[in-house]
Amino acid sequence: MNVRLCTLALLGLAAMMGSASAETPRKGGRATDTFAVLQAASPEAARTQALDWLKTSGKADADTMKAFDAIWGQADRPVLDRVAETLTLGDSEAAKLLTEARDPASPAPMAVPAVLHDSKKPSFYRSNLALAFGKALSNRKAYEEALDTLKAAKAEQVVDPGTYLFHRAVAEHALLLKDDATRTIVRLLDDAVDVPERYKLVAVLMAFDMGSWQEKDLGEIARKMNNIERRLELARGGPHTQKIQKDVVARLDELIKKLENQCNGSCDCNGGGCPNGGNSGGAKPNSPMKDSRIAKNGGAGRVDAKTLGKLAQEWGKLPEKDRAKALQELTRDLPPKYQEVVENYFRKLAQNTDSNR
Repeated sequence: MNVRLCTLALLGLAAMMGSASAETPRKGGRATDTFAVLQAASPEAARTQALDWLKTSGKADADTMKAFDAIWGQADRPVLDRVAETLTLGDSEAAKLLTEARDPASPAPMAVPAVLHDSKKPSFYRSNLALAFGKALSNRKAYEEALDTLKAAKAEQVVDPGTYLFHRAVAEHALLLKDDATRTIVRLLDDAVDVPERYKLVAVLMAFDMGSWQEKDLGEIARKMNNIERRLELARGGPHTQKIQKDVVARLDELIKKLENQCNGSCDCNGGGCPNGGNSGGAKPNSPMKDSRIAKNGGAGRVDAKTLGKLAQEWGKLPEKDRAKALQELTRDLPPKYQEVVENYFRKLAQNTDSNR
């Protein structure tokens, strides 16, 4: 595992184990000293900010104020939720944006709302609307748009920096932005206070996961396939998804060539280094592999990116019987973990194609 990420994860676990005592008030009612610089706004401070914004927005009539008091009277609700509801109370555009982002029956938004970049809007409005909107997109796995939205604000500008950093880290991790996710996780564990334990735990798990990432191995291919599947579920089947698909095919082709070169070289095939056994002791195989283990029309042991790309393009046109046969060939001899990834990917590809007919 990457030493830096391992150390980070262990420090995160230590911080979680000590968090209960570190954040417990002293007998005199004063909180233990902390070096953290990002702290969530207290309900009282957030309420004051929200009320000031509501009044400047011109929404201070009796009915609005009654609704405002009802929102802030719900002490069991997170502060961010109460701020977000105040924004929807005083601004119809905020209400529309958050309703669409949270509605699982409607398509997930595909762009950052222009209002979040409108310098004429108060910072309190823009920053916390960005956090609420980005959080909603993150929960729907629309990570690209969630990350772009969160970048429109800063952790220091929102009422809940811990939630901001957590959902930003989730998006960066899902999009395979290892360095960015690592930096965000460091801030979440080191700089933020009042962070829910579940956020800390997931952040530590993400750090451990990234410590095992390697370039151009089956794990990277699996992660990219998962991203393709997620984007297809969100009806994001455009050029960006196609680019990832081409990259996956290219990486698979590289691995196939590597295995072929090993079996034509000095590897010990009976030791597991080459597919389908072979001669041991470094001797070359007596004959080339006759059938492809990746695609049914690959030729005598030769499968290239063009073959796999063609199969992906024609997948929706294949009869169910041919799909099943091709899928069996695709996953033959793969480890169970990657068999499932490949199967899920092509099934999602089929579902997406069938639904668009």
